[in-house]
Amino acid sequence: MSAKSLTDTYVLNNGVKIPVVGFGTWQTPDGEVAKASVEAAINAGYRHIDTAAAYGNEDSVGEGIKASGVNRHDLFVTTKLWNDDHGYEAAKKAIDASLTRLGLDYVDLYLIHWPNPVGFRANWAQANAESWRAMEEAVKAGKIRAIGVSNFRQKHLDELLKTAEIKPAVNQIYLNPSDLQAEVVAMNDRLGILSEAYSPLGTGGMLGNETVKQVAAAHAKSPAQVLIRWSLQHGFLPLPKSVHPEYIKANADVFDFALTAAEMKTLDGLHGVSGLATDPDTTNF
Repeated sequence: MSAKSLTDTYVLNNGVKIPVVGFGTWQTPDGEVAKASVEAAINAGYRHIDTAAAYGNEDSVGEGIKASGVNRHDLFVTTKLWNDDHGYEAAKKAIDASLTRLGLDYVDLYLIHWPNPVGFRANWAQANAESWRAMEEAVKAGKIRAIGVSNFRQKHLDELLKTAEIKPAVNQIYLNPSDLQAEVVAMNDRLGILSEAYSPLGTGGMLGNETVKQVAAAHAKSPAQVLIRWSLQHGFLPLPKSVHPEYIKANADVFDFALTAAEMKTLDGLHGVSGLATDPDTTNF
């Protein structure tokens, strides 16, 4: 990973550029906390903000974007289709509702959040195909610049690709040393789909890990910085989340050191220490 700063980009398979680190807002409460953390992130140099309808904070994320004073066109904003809104008509409405809540004319990336919601178990593939058609239309209408998926595995992508006109640009998955999701990442690589890492810090569960702390000490860095760096060196796009301005800033300070091959291997060996990815076919939501 040769990125030198937060504004460096990967190029998605449709030519759209996406900043190499995103600011995550999962579990960030709506209201002043979400607004202030997004504003702080943009002020700290982040240009990529990730939210979702399900997070319940799109309004405040939009307010934080506005309050930052940074030109909208210099930012990359992602949101996601929630499980209740699968299907063509529902997805069309959900896209417009997200844009309204965010106060934006378009989003840069829009994802199907989960491939097999409990309400669509009997016809999940058809529901995804219909949702995707609505998303493709929104791309053509200028409401979305790139479309992708989240938590998709091989069978879900295989089904989607049977009818998709536009190939997914991103697959956003639970990705950190606790779960490398090797099969899913290999599939993404094979298809030219970027692997985005949500919970790159293991939902905070890896910060106290002794191995991570030892690697961090060797570089005079924090465990969070090491985990974000690990993600970048694997070619993933990490989405660290924090509501504390000092951590938001520190999580961006990952471009002045590199982990050795031995350190990467050691971190890769931490399978299961902070949980594994949720199986999208057995979720209860």
